[in-house]
Amino acid sequence: MYALLVLDMQVGLVHGPQKPWRCEALLETVNALMDKARDAGAPIFLARHIGPVGSAIEPGSPLTRVVSELKLLGGETVFDKRRPSAFAMTDLADNLRACGATGVVITGLKTQYCVDSTCRAARDLGFDAVLVADGHSCSDTSVMNAWDIVAHHNATLDGPFCRLVRAEEWHF
Repeated sequence: MYALLVLDMQVGLVHGPQKPWRCEALLETVNALMDKARDAGAPIFLARHIGPVGSAIEPGSPLTRVVSELKLLGGETVFDKRRPSAFAMTDLADNLRACGATGVVITGLKTQYCVDSTCRAARDLGFDAVLVADGHSCSDTSVMNAWDIVAHHNATLDGPFCRLVRAEEWHF
């Protein structure tokens, strides 16, 4: 069984000063994946990135709230993380195993940080990692535009670190 893992779709990133590339499409894709997971009875986990006390994303900050554009129905597991990998210093791996998940479908923000780190860690921990090719994003940087960052990570991660699929092709 596969679980859906949604990374950092939180107010401070989605509605912050640097809008993620294709943000509206990403929100639609994540909602569609959550619907597919629910229809199949697959667990849904949402990670929120939390920073240290005194930072803009300190515990309890409104910037860490899951964005209201995601259709949460109450059966999802929302958890906090403090490192780029959703597995580092969290109970995610144990919770996935406890619900019988052998694989994790990864979507969300930001491609070059948390998406990348989580894909690599999932495979290292023995999970079948599936990255939704059109289900992650980031913002432009001073070195590279977001489209290139996403394309680069899709090409780099596919194979050794995860299996790459398009959202419309994935079935739980």
